Amino acid sequence: MTLILEQLLNGLLYGVMLFLMAAGLTLIFGIMGVINLAHGSLYMVGAFVGTWVANATGNFWLGLPAALVATTLVGIIVELGVMRRLYERDHLDQVLATFALILIFNELTVLLFGRQPIFLQLPDMLSRPIELFPGLLYPPFRLLIILVGLLVALGLYLLINRTRIGMLVRAGSTNRDMVRALGVNIKLLYTAIFGLGSLLAGLAGFMMGPVVSVQIGMGEQILLATFVVVVIGGVGSVKGAFVAGITLGVLDTGLRAFMPGLLRHIMAGPDADALGAGISSMGIYLLMAIVLLVQPKGLFPTKG
Repeated sequence: MTLILEQLLNGLLYGVMLFLMAAGLTLIFGIMGVINLAHGSLYMVGAFVGTWVANATGNFWLGLPAALVATTLVGIIVELGVMRRLYERDHLDQVLATFALILIFNELTVLLFGRQPIFLQLPDMLSRPIELFPGLLYPPFRLLIILVGLLVALGLYLLINRTRIGMLVRAGSTNRDMVRALGVNIKLLYTAIFGLGSLLAGLAGFMMGPVVSVQIGMGEQILLATFVVVVIGGVGSVKGAFVAGITLGVLDTGLRAFMPGLLRHIMAGPDADALGAGISSMGIYLLMAIVLLVQPKGLFPTKG
């Protein structure tokens, strides 16, 4: 039972990180119609900048605003300098341009930080495990990530459903031309949305820095799973990104933790480990295929 609870928490951790990545990406794609392969690079920027500032100052908490400011500024620069030229282009041009951005970001990161992974030392209060239940010790920093992810989800819900900006975002995700015809500064709206998406990616990158290795190419490792979340949840739907992110996080973590052990009951250990690893790797993609068979536009498609 303790192991199940621990893996459930790990799944929630992975799920909220996927949500933070997918929320920005689904808004960018749903409203702007742009396929942004470089979204994972913003995740990497947040991880590197936040970790470097925290290590250089010796203060973990200073790394957070540094990561958020850096990724927001970089995102705005990318939107102004590159994305605005892609809105009216076809998706192939967008894929090629944003793939080029991935290569540029990776090489710039090598020039600034080197090729070796960097590591972030957590404060003692966040790294020392606490006992949640008898026999269940869990790092408080991971609980903090889950809490922050849930608070961000609540904040996005209120922003999109209770504010005028959110009304424009929802309108833009269903009918961009009508929003433009009503006199809304669509360029400013696009920049704001791209900046928000970049901020969320940077937040995810910094928070996951102590959990995963901060290294070149870390953004591409998470990008594919993020796209799966967007597809399952429904393009343009933050609610869909949250539900799909949590579901995929728990599913992926559970399969990797328990599938090999279950298969050992019916086959030899090495074979069970190999097959279990394969099934675990395919799990989220199988779920995506099933969802698309039933709901081709995702679980929570935007109406339009």
